[in-house]
Amino acid sequence: MLHIKSFAFNPFSENTYVIYNDERLAFIVDPGNFSDAETDQLQNFISENKLTVRNILLTHAHIDHVLGLQWSHDTYKVPVMIHEIEKEILDRNPMDANRFGFFFKPFSGELVFLKENEVISLGDDQLQLIHVPGHSPGSMAYYSKESSLTVSGDVLFEGSIGRTDLYKGNHEQLIASVSEKLFTLPDETKVYSGHGNPTTIGFEKQYNPFFR
Repeated sequence: MLHIKSFAFNPFSENTYVIYNDERLAFIVDPGNFSDAETDQLQNFISENKLTVRNILLTHAHIDHVLGLQWSHDTYKVPVMIHEIEKEILDRNPMDANRFGFFFKPFSGELVFLKENEVISLGDDQLQLIHVPGHSPGSMAYYSKESSLTVSGDVLFEGSIGRTDLYKGNHEQLIASVSEKLFTLPDETKVYSGHGNPTTIGFEKQYNPFFR
């Protein structure tokens, strides 16, 4: 059984998640910790719950989702898992940070490239990988049928969708990703988005104005 802890980090109010199971194995998803206080909050949760971090997962690599990536990689010494075509976005982050007025070093560390429909394991628990481009070309959702949850990144929000005016964003592609891939999941599936509150697939199918 998977459990999930969320943190709202950095000036973008990005949701960082720790997915963990009863075996105390964990994934860090989209580490956006920026300040020392945020980093302490994330690290304290992991240590106080005696979690062993197995991998760092990225739904996508926009700057707000990776502000704590180097720290997470260096601290837990585990690979970063990302869709291969999203590496271009990861490599653009120093330039994007400069536009926001701060310095960001290029990420240096081990990357593991993911493909759609692969399954990654956390002990006895599994996550299915779903490629959902549109907000970003290599956007990934991580889905657990057994635990009835998906971490969707910035593709689907409560009552909204991700923006598509960023580099290599595509509105039609995003609508298709949600309609043809996420909306085929069971209605009770809880959706943990990259910003804002959790929602469910059933609620968004019925009430999200972008799909009515």
